[in-house]
Amino acid sequence: MAIKHTAVSYYGMNYVEHAKQDFREMREHGCDTVILALTEFDLDFWFPNINAIVRTAHEEGLRVLADTWGIGKYFGGENVSLFLQNNIHSRQVSAFTDEPLNAACFNTNAFRDYFMRLCTRLARETEVDGFFWDEPHYALPKAYASITGAQGDDWACRCPVCQAKFKAYYGYDMPKIMNDDVKQFRWREAMVILSETGKAIKEINPKAEITCCVHATINTYYVCELRGYDNWDLVASCPYVDVFSTTIISWDLPEKFFREITRRTVEVAKKYGKQSERWIMGYNKRPDDWSQIDKVVDMYEKMGVDRLGTWTYRGGYGTSVAAPDALELWDNIGRNYKRVLKK
Repeated sequence: MAIKHTAVSYYGMNYVEHAKQDFREMREHGCDTVILALTEFDLDFWFPNINAIVRTAHEEGLRVLADTWGIGKYFGGENVSLFLQNNIHSRQVSAFTDEPLNAACFNTNAFRDYFMRLCTRLARETEVDGFFWDEPHYALPKAYASITGAQGDDWACRCPVCQAKFKAYYGYDMPKIMNDDVKQFRWREAMVILSETGKAIKEINPKAEITCCVHATINTYYVCELRGYDNWDLVASCPYVDVFSTTIISWDLPEKFFREITRRTVEVAKKYGKQSERWIMGYNKRPDDWSQIDKVVDMYEKMGVDRLGTWTYRGGYGTSVAAPDALELWDNIGRNYKRVLKK
């Protein structure tokens, strides 16, 4: 099956003349979509420039998705959060220790309103083709004794807002030990912010495309990462989500892991009539052999993936998350993008 779109993320929101050159390089590397990684600082300080960047990308033949990157540290992203800086009472809270965590609680009205304002402003005042929601999640307190590197028994969020919502719905106090009611509560509440915001975006621009990218976890009998969006059916069935996406897998992991995540991603997307998207790791690490990129891309295409994404432009060259041989990695990803788009 043919790959329909090839995307790469991009951090450069500052100057149109520089972005123009970068967008041309993306096109030369087989990209047809740029994902603008918009931080809270960009949306506050650089907003007057964002639509100029969007228009320039369109002029260079690229589709544009707005990535609310790291907003509230509820979405994935290394950047800092103005919301957390300015709202000390709307944070997620550890169930075991009652300590506030470095992540906004997306069940609070304060954060839901904040996120809604950011997205609807982008929908109204820019010409973006859609939105990319990257790794939304409950915070995952880590346990030192966790031999898997995943969480121990602690979880979030058990803030006063979540506790009140839980008690109003179930009729008893929210426990500190996770049970089935807590799991269902977290899954259900996790979709409220995305559904409400997605609905508002579609009312402004019915053609706006929304991608939701969730963590690529197997969640087996032995290890489960309950981040709130691990019930893939709930995410993919959301009427405002157009593309169901699962995140990057490290080059170090075995092929069978790539294959299993891809199979489940495609199956869930097809089940709800959505397009599927899988990712290529273009930062932090490189494969031992460049041919591994070809094999993974061929696997994605053969298994019916609709779209490919890469994080990030130029392999993160010059950043703290740059891959070894970043520019060569970028060139090899570009070679594969051009290869699959020609089919």
